Amino acid sequence: MKLTIVGCSGSFPGPDSPSSCYLFEAEGFRLVVDFGNGALGTLQRHVGLREVDAICLSHLHADHCLDLCPYHVVRTYSPDGPYSPIPVYAPADAPHRLNRAYGMPEEPTLETAFDFHALTAERRQIGPFEVTTAPMNHPVETYGFRISYGGRSVAYSGDTGESADLVRLAKDADILLCEASFLDVPDLPPDLHLNGRQAAEHAAKAEVDRLILTHLVPWYDRDRILADASSAGFTGRMELARSGAVYDLG
Repeated sequence: MKLTIVGCSGSFPGPDSPSSCYLFEAEGFRLVVDFGNGALGTLQRHVGLREVDAICLSHLHADHCLDLCPYHVVRTYSPDGPYSPIPVYAPADAPHRLNRAYGMPEEPTLETAFDFHALTAERRQIGPFEVTTAPMNHPVETYGFRISYGGRSVAYSGDTGESADLVRLAKDADILLCEASFLDVPDLPPDLHLNGRQAAEHAAKAEVDRLILTHLVPWYDRDRILADASSAGFTGRMELARSGAVYDLG
């Protein structure tokens, strides 16, 4: 299993990264997890436009899903298209939400390019991957994912506040991709996002091998987030997410 971080910027694209997007590959199958604004351009550095086999969306905030709209254009209007629909696993309101965002009532809807499947808390097979979903602690319907293949696992928090479900989802994972949107300061809003310290605390409780801090909001100091995380007592490997980073899990 290979993981490529396409985009790791939180809330909006940053100067060095698009918004959230992660590429998982195994046995020639390519699964994209989240498709935030700006991700489609950077994704093309890693795979061809027609080489995505399935998509998972953690939730329907723009920085996690909006580039499904331009990808609909690709799959509908490419000179060698239209391409066959591919499955998109997302919260139930995804077709309505994304068709409103696309906003072209005289053109084909996104259902012509994508076969939408509503997420629930469950375990399912997507290509060669076993994908486990669990609800996260965020103001809209949001899911975390555990992507497993060949005895290796990557857990992904999506967006969440503190969450016992995230600890259970990530238990003994090789990698936890965990959001760390906030600095560790007083009076943070509850049930919205994690700071670096909280992300590391979740990683320690889950006993993961490696923590990758992601969803890094451009107006915050990345080094400060890493320092906050380093204060939490997590003893595994820890680093900041970086667009273009590749992890080969064997």
